[in-house]
Amino acid sequence: MPARKMRVELFDSEGNRYTIAFEGQITRDKALHLLDLVELLGGTPAEGANSGATTTVKSNSFSKFEKVNLLIQKNFPLIWFSSKDIQSVYEQEFKEPISLSTVSTYLARMTSRGLLLRSGGANNLKYKVISNVPQAAMRQRLR
Repeated sequence: MPARKMRVELFDSEGNRYTIAFEGQITRDKALHLLDLVELLGGTPAEGANSGATTTVKSNSFSKFEKVNLLIQKNFPLIWFSSKDIQSVYEQEFKEPISLSTVSTYLARMTSRGLLLRSGGANNLKYKVISNVPQAAMRQRLR
């Protein structure tokens, strides 16, 4: 499997730019740890705050599938969610459209890989992260 690249750029209120690059075998845990580090460094402005600090995960550094997976882990680690919830958060977070059918396809794949639980009828499907998946199995299933 080829090495993946992840780059996070931070800009503080003074206009300074900080770049954190990670290259290698990127797992969900490693990406989340990196984003936690960014948050600790003050790269994520508080809601409603009018500061110049922004955090940008380069859109081309992840596939849409990986972005959806990261959003689920970040925003819905313990609660049930729908494909419409994911679509809405994705478009707000990445400022790019994603079709509901694409989100539904990705959620179905994650369910078939044993990463998500699915409940409800055809018009009202809800999903939840399976929290007791061993990390080695998680890495294998994401490949």
